[in-house]
Amino acid sequence: MYLLLYIIVTYGILKYKFIFFTSAEINGSVDCEHGKEQPTNKRPRSESGTRPSSKACREKVRRDKLNERFLELGAVLEPGKTPKMDKSSILNDAIRVMAELRSEAQKLKESNESLQEKIKELKAEKNELRDEKQKLKAEKESLEQQIKFLNARPSFVPHPPVIPASAFTAPQGQAAGQKLMMPVIGYPGFPMWQFMPPSDVDTTDDTKSCPPVA
Repeated sequence: MYLLLYIIVTYGILKYKFIFFTSAEINGSVDCEHGKEQPTNKRPRSESGTRPSSKACREKVRRDKLNERFLELGAVLEPGKTPKMDKSSILNDAIRVMAELRSEAQKLKESNESLQEKIKELKAEKNELRDEKQKLKAEKESLEQQIKFLNARPSFVPHPPVIPASAFTAPQGQAAGQKLMMPVIGYPGFPMWQFMPPSDVDTTDDTKSCPPVA
């Protein structure tokens, strides 16, 4: 980034001063030589007459500094190599490097935008996974509650209560042919047959009371 700014600033300065200093170089060299060829026996020039010569010298100093800047720019464009002396070649290289840097900056910008889109997609997927995790957690808690409820119920059948034998003795006067039926005590939760006397379950006279249908 700093290299790109340096190239842009330097390119603008060089483009502006190149034409100006080229014309000033010719005039300055002529003025400096003309001042040296003057004989010493002549009257020294007035202050107004020496101004053009001093201006040309100042321009020559600026031109030398500009040449140094060109050399520095060439060294930056091609580090490790001998700097070019041709100013036009240095400017062409600077333009080429600027174009490459702009292209690279555009690619980096596009890559950054693509990464931002991927980040948004990953965030949305993360939220979906979080919601799914919450649902699975709720289902797990519900199953655990059901398991606890099933484990809390008794897992064995209680033993039937003991009934004394006197409760099943035949009463006095009962026919000897009748058999005593022992009732079966049902377990809790299981329906059983109730105790019924033998006369109620005798089916020998059913045909007399209820003749078959023709």
